[in-house]
Amino acid sequence: MKQPRHTSTTRGFSRAATLMQSKIRKASEDRGFAVTRLLTHWAEVVGEVTAGIATPVNVSYGKGGMGATLTLLTTGAQAPMLEMQKEQIREKVNACYGYRAIARVRITQTAPVGFSEGRATFNPAPKIKKMPDAAMQSAAEDLSKVVENEKLRAALTALGANVLSKQNPDQR
Repeated sequence: MKQPRHTSTTRGFSRAATLMQSKIRKASEDRGFAVTRLLTHWAEVVGEVTAGIATPVNVSYGKGGMGATLTLLTTGAQAPMLEMQKEQIREKVNACYGYRAIARVRITQTAPVGFSEGRATFNPAPKIKKMPDAAMQSAAEDLSKVVENEKLRAALTALGANVLSKQNPDQR
C-alpha cells in the first residue's frame, strides 16, 4: 500500500522571519543579546516613554560571568531622566530574560562601537496642519468660481486655500 505524498502548503516559499532568524540571532549575539526579544520588543519591555528616549546597544558580561551590564544609548538631555529609572529598567529587562541576567545598567550618549553607529534617533515632532482662515477660503472660492464642475471646483478651492495659507503675506 502506497503512503500518500505530503504536499507543502507553502509551495517553496518561506516566511521572511524564518529566513532572517539566524542572521538576526548572530548579529544580536555579537552585541551580547542572547535573547533577541529584548531588541525586537524593546518598547513592550520598558514602556513607550522609555523606549522613545533610549535604545539598547550592548550587553557585556564580566570576567566572573556574574551579571551582565546593559548599555543604553540616549541623548544628553534625556540621560538624567534615564539615570533615575535605571533600577526599574533593570527589573523589566530581567523579567524579559526570565532570570537576573542584568546586574547593571549603563547609560551612554555614544555607542560603545563608535560614533558612526552610535547615533541616537530623534522622533520628529508631529506636524501641525495649518487650516486656512475665512479670508483665504473666500479668496480661493473667488478664484475657482468660474469652474463649472462642482467636484473640480471644490478640489481647486481646497488647493488654492492651502497654497494661500502657505505663502507669506507679502507674496499674496
